[in-house]
Amino acid sequence: MKINYKKSGLNNQALIQLYSSMLKPRMIEEKMLLLLRQGKISKWFSGIGQEAISAAVINALSEDEYILPMHRNLGVFTGRNIKLNQLFAQFQGKKSGFTNGRDRSFHFGSIYHHIIGMISHLGPQMGVANGIALGNLIDGNNKVTLVFTGEGGTSEGDFHEALNVASVWSLPVIFLIENNGYGLSTPTNEQYNCENLSQRGIGYGLEAYTIDGNNVIDVYTKIRNISCEIRKTPRPVLIECKTFRMRGHEEASGVKYVPEKLMKEWALKDPIINFEKYLLDKKIINDNIVFSMKKNIQNEIDEGIKSAFDEDDIIANEKFEIESVFKQCNISVVQPTEANNKMRFIDAISSALEVGMKRYKKSIFMGQDIAEYGGVFKISDGFLDSFGKERIRNTPICESIILSMGLGLSIVGYKSIIEMQFADFVSSGFNAVVNNLAKSYYRWGQCSDVVVRMPCGGGVGAGPFHSQTNEAWFTHTPGLKVVYPSSPYDAKGLLLTAIDDCNPVMFFEHKALYRSVSGFVPDGYYNIPFGEANCINNGNDLSIITYGMGVHWALDYIKNNNQISIDLIDLRTLIPLDKKAIEKTIKKTGKILILHEDSHIGGFGADIASFISEYLFEYLDAPICRVSSLDTPVPFAPDLEKNYLAKDRLGVAIKKLYEY
Repeated sequence: MKINYKKSGLNNQALIQLYSSMLKPRMIEEKMLLLLRQGKISKWFSGIGQEAISAAVINALSEDEYILPMHRNLGVFTGRNIKLNQLFAQFQGKKSGFTNGRDRSFHFGSIYHHIIGMISHLGPQMGVANGIALGNLIDGNNKVTLVFTGEGGTSEGDFHEALNVASVWSLPVIFLIENNGYGLSTPTNEQYNCENLSQRGIGYGLEAYTIDGNNVIDVYTKIRNISCEIRKTPRPVLIECKTFRMRGHEEASGVKYVPEKLMKEWALKDPIINFEKYLLDKKIINDNIVFSMKKNIQNEIDEGIKSAFDEDDIIANEKFEIESVFKQCNISVVQPTEANNKMRFIDAISSALEVGMKRYKKSIFMGQDIAEYGGVFKISDGFLDSFGKERIRNTPICESIILSMGLGLSIVGYKSIIEMQFADFVSSGFNAVVNNLAKSYYRWGQCSDVVVRMPCGGGVGAGPFHSQTNEAWFTHTPGLKVVYPSSPYDAKGLLLTAIDDCNPVMFFEHKALYRSVSGFVPDGYYNIPFGEANCINNGNDLSIITYGMGVHWALDYIKNNNQISIDLIDLRTLIPLDKKAIEKTIKKTGKILILHEDSHIGGFGADIASFISEYLFEYLDAPICRVSSLDTPVPFAPDLEKNYLAKDRLGVAIKKLYEY
C-alpha cells in the first residue's frame, strides 16, 4: 500500500504547493468534525483521505477553466482561494455565503471562481460540464472543463449519456471518477462488474485511465498533461482515481459497514501523511516550515469561523424570496410591423426560431433529427444551411443530458433552444428540468437561459406516449415559465419573448394546430409580454378561461351557439398567470368555466379554480365549472380518444352553467 512518488520534473515550489493544497482542506475538515461533535454545525460530508485529487486538479487547470466538484472536494474551493469566512458562512446558511441560506454545504457555484456546484442527483452535473465544454469548443478558446463524479454516480444514466455525447461531439472535457470504495454503504463489488471503471470509457470511444488517487504527483501530472493535449486537440478523457473514504458518507452514517482491516490498510496510504514524509525525507521542507504552514492555516480557519458565527442568522423576507425565483430580464416590448403574411401555426414557430437565432449569434438549437432531416415536423427544415452544424445540433436520444447542457451553455453565455421531439419524452429529462434548470437561479444566482419546445397534445391518433399535454408537471415547479399559445400570431411573438428571456421557459405547441390553423403573422421581430392574457371573444353571460387547443374548442362552440354570450379568455402563459384578466372577466359575467385538454385531477385548471375561490368568491353567481379530459392515459383508437378529450363535454357544461 506504499505510495511511490516520482518527482516528474516538478520543482520544489510546485511540490510544496501541492502539499499546501492538501493540508488546508484537511485542517478545515478536522475543525468541522470538532464543531459537529459540539453541535455547532448540522452535517458534514468528509473528504478525508481523498485530498490529493482535488489538490492536483486545482493546480493542473488554469484559474479560468471550470471545475464541477462534488461533496468531498473541499480542496477545489479552498484551492480557488475562496475566502474562508464566506465558505463557512455558506456552511452555516448565513447571508454572506453563496446561496442566501437556500442551500447547504457544497451545493453552490461561483462564476467568479469558475466553480459550478452539484445537485444531490449527481449525474446532471456531467451534462452541465458538457454544456460548458460545448460553448468553449464553439468559441475556440482552448479551455478544458473538468467534472467530478463518484463511482456510485457512474451507474446513473446521465453518466453514460454524458460520455456518449462528449465523445460524439469531441468536447474538451475531463470526466474524473473518485472511486472511493463505497456509495454510502454499498461496496464497489455490488455496484459494477468490471475491474476498473475506466473500462466504461473505452466503450464510448474515450481515452480512459486508472491511476492512484492518493498519489498527488501522479494525479497532478496526468491531469496537467492531458489538459495540455485537450487544449490543442479537443476531446473528452475519462480518468478514474482509486482512493478511499476514511469517514462515513456523511458523519451520521459512520463506517461500521467497512471491514476494519480495509480501514487500516488505507490509513497507511493517507495522501497527506505520506507526502509530508516524502517532502521531509527529500529535505524539500522541514519541521519549521510545516509548523509555520499549519499555524497560518489554523489562524485563517479560526478567523473565518469566528466571522461566520458572529454573523446574524438570516431572517426570512417573503418578498425577497419570491422575487429571487426568476432573474429580471427587462425585455422591451417591440410592436409588430404592418407587413405580414398568412401562415400556419407551424410556420410561425419556424419563423420565430429563425428570427431569434439571427438575433442572438450565441444561440444553439438542439434536438433529435433537427438538422439535415429538419425535425419530425419539419420546423427546422433548411436551418442547417442557414446556421451551420455548430448551432443546429442533432443530438443522440439522451434528453436528460441535453437539457442539463442547457445550463452549462448558459454559464458560458449561450442561449439554448431544445426541442423535445414529443413533449412526452421530456420525462426522460425531468430531473434536469425541475431540479437544475428551474432551481439554479434561486439557489446560487445562475440563470438557465433555455427554451424547451414541447410539441404536445392529442386528437391526432398518436396514443399514450405521443399525445400528452403535460403542462401541469411544470406549472407546479417554481423557477419555470410555462407558455402555451393558441394562434400563429401568438406562437411567433411568445416564442421570440421566450428566446429573449434569460429564464427557463417550457414552450408548449399543440401538434394538432401545426397545420390546421392559419393566421396573419407580422414579418421580422416582435414580442408579446408574458403574463398578459388575450380576450378572444367578448360576452356577458359566462366566461371561458382556457389556453392552447381549448381556445379553438371554445371558438367552435361560440360559432355554432350564438344564443349564449361568452367572454373567452386565452391565458397564453400559465406561469406567469394573468390574474387581473381572470378577475376582470369574473366581475363581468359572474360565471366561470375553466377548460383544458389535460386530465382533470392535478390539471392546471385546479389552480385557477383555487385562486378564484379564495380571492374572487363574492363575484361568483354559480359554482366554478371545470371541463377537462378523462383521468386516463391518452388512448389510441379514434372513438376512445374522442371520448377521452374534453371537447365533447364542453357543450353540456356550458349549457348547465348558463342555466344555473
